[in-house]
Amino acid sequence: MDLNTVRALGDRLREEVHRVVVGQDATFDLMLVSLLCEGHVLLEGVPGTAKTLLARSFAASLSLAFNRIQFTPDLMPGDVIGTNLFNFQTNQFVLTQGPVFTDLLLADEINRTPPKTQAALLQAMQERSVSIDGKTYPLSPTFMVIATQNPIEQEGTYPLPEAQLDRFLFKVLVSYPSRDEERAIVARHGHRTAMPRLEEFQMRPVIDRGGLVQVRQFIQGITLREEIVDYIVDLVRATRERPALLHGASPRCATMLATAARAHAALAGREYVIPDDVKSLALPALRHRVVLAPGAEIEGMTTDAVIRQLLEQVPAPR
Repeated sequence: MDLNTVRALGDRLREEVHRVVVGQDATFDLMLVSLLCEGHVLLEGVPGTAKTLLARSFAASLSLAFNRIQFTPDLMPGDVIGTNLFNFQTNQFVLTQGPVFTDLLLADEINRTPPKTQAALLQAMQERSVSIDGKTYPLSPTFMVIATQNPIEQEGTYPLPEAQLDRFLFKVLVSYPSRDEERAIVARHGHRTAMPRLEEFQMRPVIDRGGLVQVRQFIQGITLREEIVDYIVDLVRATRERPALLHGASPRCATMLATAARAHAALAGREYVIPDDVKSLALPALRHRVVLAPGAEIEGMTTDAVIRQLLEQVPAPR
């Protein structure tokens, strides 16, 4: 495993996904970084911006087990993690595994189910295991959640608890495509009204579970200099000292950001992290972990604007 292999992997995955999805390069790049550093990603955007299609295409480019959960208001925790059912033939309880027993889980419209069911993913996302009736069951070592959600201003949505948001490495805002991209979308998919069938595009899996584990181990060896460590810590701690923010980011955010910066550097063909790696990932890594103060919200400020100010004010190493 070397840097050329990692870069080639990123290019091949991007090529496969672009067989189906037009544009969304920035979103794909963050999903790839998240995959390579054992993170989870939350995609937020209005309906019809290809969030689910992008997640399904991303999964199709990987030779990994894939499951999907359509979150609804009546979904129960057992529908997510599984439950023990009594077998009358053997007079024993038998575990019926839920969709989380997979490598890649698409949690579609995750904020359309109440917090009780959303919380069923907490242990799975952090510990790669679930507890059912007092017994702990391990999940796949490559377990990853790609969750999609609609903006909370829309009807029928529930805000995700802060504890669950903190489990996501990135929150990516999926925007509308440009005019040229939208024209290409219509030209490619304008002959159907349903979601495209991935089989029509002859997508080929690029990497399997064993290869992914090797890449992740390689990324752990990317150099993170002391100055970069200080920069990440100072940036995260600055969110807790900003009057415009009611709550700042957690120490978990700092460790996740450092790991993601390593993956970002490897995909760029570098054996070491530079400040630009941190800066390019700071916004999606921080935006869902900070809470805007009421006064700042009344003034029309946004969390993204506050984070951008911090990136300008916190000195970066040279």
